[in-house]
Amino acid sequence: MPKTAKSYQSSLKQIELLSKVANLITSGLYLEELLKIIVSVTAEIMNSKICSLMLLDPQKKELVVKATQSISESYNKKPNVKLGEGLAGIVAKENKAYCILDVKQDPRYLNRDIAVKEGLCSLASVPLAVRGRVIGVLNVYTSTKHKFSKPELDVLTAVAGQAAVAIENAELDLRVRSAEEALTTRKLVERAKDILSQEAGITATEAFRLIQKQSMDTRKSMREIAEAIILAKDVKNKSPK
Repeated sequence: MPKTAKSYQSSLKQIELLSKVANLITSGLYLEELLKIIVSVTAEIMNSKICSLMLLDPQKKELVVKATQSISESYNKKPNVKLGEGLAGIVAKENKAYCILDVKQDPRYLNRDIAVKEGLCSLASVPLAVRGRVIGVLNVYTSTKHKFSKPELDVLTAVAGQAAVAIENAELDLRVRSAEEALTTRKLVERAKDILSQEAGITATEAFRLIQKQSMDTRKSMREIAEAIILAKDVKNKSPK
């Protein structure tokens, strides 16, 4: 049977969603910006009242809402979800997508009071996983009863997979930048320590402790103190004799 115009339009929108999320993988966006765009694009294409992305805190074993396009204060401030508890927690623990026709009537959904207040009805919740490791959950809510079709779930699962890769890339990039900054700071502190040691005639350990104390007393980072010491030395060297 030939597809209807509405079906074609839906397919095009789903392809558009996958394309947009795929482009985010190499966008170089910071994680917070990345998550906001993912939920906004997904909500728009899927005609969702609320789309939220929750990331797993591996230490606390809790899912935390990290991004949503919703302006609902009650939803945005809803409590974290324990792994294995509530629908999102079950999705994350089992690494399996779930759908609810009406969250207000399903005992697995923990925040039914918020659902009533915000007019939420159906929910599709899919895991974000990288190489079998779940890092979060993508939730799509509708305001009326909606039975999510297999093609819709397939698209959401694909989006979640691409989003997980994009998130992992962003986090890896952040760790690399943090490591580079830590190395730069260490080199600056070492240079400042040598300058102090030579000019004050003290040991390297004593010089380090002075930098550390100055950092604590002034509430500035050790990098800032080190940079000030190095700058002062450079200015002194360049001053006319």
